[in-house]
Amino acid sequence: MGLSSTLSNALGGMNASQRGIDVVSRNIANKGTPGYHRQSMVIEETAYGTSAQVRASTLTRAFSEALEKQHLVAVSQTSYHATRASFLDRLQMHMGQPGDANSLDTLYAGFENALQALATNPNDVTTRAGVINAAQHLVEQLNTLTGAVQEMRQEAESQIANSVSELNRELTQLADVNVRILDQSQDQQARLSLMDERDRLVASISEKIDVKASYRADGSVALMTDTGIGILDVEASQFNFRSGGALNSGAGAVGQLTLRTPSGFEIDLTGKGLLGSGRLAALLELRDTTLPNMQDQLDEIAAGLAQAMNTVTTDGEAVPGGFAVDLDDPAPGNSFTFSYTDGTGTHSYRVVHSSEGTAGPLPPNAAGETIVRMDLSDLDAAAGALNALFPGVDFSQASAGRLQVVGAGATVTGLTATTTPKGTGAGGAVNLFVDTHNTPFSNGLDGGGQKQGFAGRISVNTALIANNEGLVRDDASVSLGDATRPNQLLASLKGMVFVSDKITAVSDGGVRLKGRVTELIGQMINHQGNVVAKAQSQHAAAGYTLQSITTRMSAEYGVNVDEEMARLMQLQNAYAASARVVSTVQELIDSLLRM
Repeated sequence: MGLSSTLSNALGGMNASQRGIDVVSRNIANKGTPGYHRQSMVIEETAYGTSAQVRASTLTRAFSEALEKQHLVAVSQTSYHATRASFLDRLQMHMGQPGDANSLDTLYAGFENALQALATNPNDVTTRAGVINAAQHLVEQLNTLTGAVQEMRQEAESQIANSVSELNRELTQLADVNVRILDQSQDQQARLSLMDERDRLVASISEKIDVKASYRADGSVALMTDTGIGILDVEASQFNFRSGGALNSGAGAVGQLTLRTPSGFEIDLTGKGLLGSGRLAALLELRDTTLPNMQDQLDEIAAGLAQAMNTVTTDGEAVPGGFAVDLDDPAPGNSFTFSYTDGTGTHSYRVVHSSEGTAGPLPPNAAGETIVRMDLSDLDAAAGALNALFPGVDFSQASAGRLQVVGAGATVTGLTATTTPKGTGAGGAVNLFVDTHNTPFSNGLDGGGQKQGFAGRISVNTALIANNEGLVRDDASVSLGDATRPNQLLASLKGMVFVSDKITAVSDGGVRLKGRVTELIGQMINHQGNVVAKAQSQHAAAGYTLQSITTRMSAEYGVNVDEEMARLMQLQNAYAASARVVSTVQELIDSLLRM
């Protein structure tokens, strides 16, 4: 080997060592940089004729596609469960623990005890005031909980809008990074830095929606959702969110989330189950399912309270061939139930007063009753419509406001009317819990139904607040010491059974409230507690999974300073050795020149 070859080998070694030292120093400098992947220099041997030397070939970064994909799934799942747990923890704070001073079960027990005291001592003005006071505390808590639920739904709506803006911005940035990575004119260090930025953006996107990443050989990446919707290839798709405005506990529009592909195709993502995890999926589920489930249960409790106090149930009076019952000036939602037997068996129907006209027979409700909606304000017209629906039964108005049902080929076996009194009440029924403007709650079905959002509107009848004697009597002829009405109210509260027409989502347990008011409250508290506990457990499990994967990524991609320093010493020694060779060659050349 000649001196020139020796010198060339030494200079190649010095250059390779210098490049290696640059990489090590860059690794150490980026030790704490989020998303930085450890870099390394590939050294290879090259041959020129009879001589061989080393050179710095390519710069690489630590990367595992399988680990990266596991990380994206874990990030998306953790974000989903963290969002749900955060909202539900706050909801639990509003509800309080069972037995707390302001929890629904405690406030209801206080109201029931106050009513029991009234039945014992109806003549005492303080006892009557205690009933009103306990009722007010109960409705205030229902109003507060409804306000909290709707506030969180509105917050979820706002967060969806913010997340969509962030998502679109990150998708645009990622599309730009893809283009820059494909630029082969830039140096390797710049391309590796762009790949670090690529992975940071993909992880941030996966926090908001579930994504599957396809890493290409050229360094670019394509994204789609788990359901196969492409969101980034050459160009980025655009997410759009059209807000529904202020949300309320009644029926109303909610914001719509759509995806527009680069080709112009638009996909509705709201309520379609196309997003499986990530923050957006959690926010949509909270806004459209979990929180409305809670509202439905609160409305059921509020409706049960009102109906337990103000429902008048009248059994039909026997007449030849059937029964007759008074049904004068019914309120929306008031109804009568009749049953009859014919050659096909026994049938039972509930006819509900509705100003929206005839509809039915509808599918049986949760209580097993087949519902018919009909305008009962004109009994003659209603009887004609009913006769057309039920040819084996004859309906007629026996006298003003009195409905008669007799067999006409069938045997009528029962007739019962359920009505709501006007004003503060009548007989053993009191409109203690009322709707807006002191409107009696009659559970009307018109529109979205009076029950919808009732927990946010329920209040105590102001007429009874002004004069609580109405808790005991409906006219001056009744003695204030008469416990008949208080006893009837207490018996109705403790005995009336309700069955919710709505059932929670399967993901939230598929629970349907059923029973007396106290049981409805207990079931709601138990159910919501289970929902919160499940969300917390799932969040913890997802967090552990993400932490495990993050630890593996840290070991795979991270910078170990001790290892880098050892590598630095090796490179320094190699550089020094190569420099010594150069110095020796220089001395030999100088000696030759002096000869």
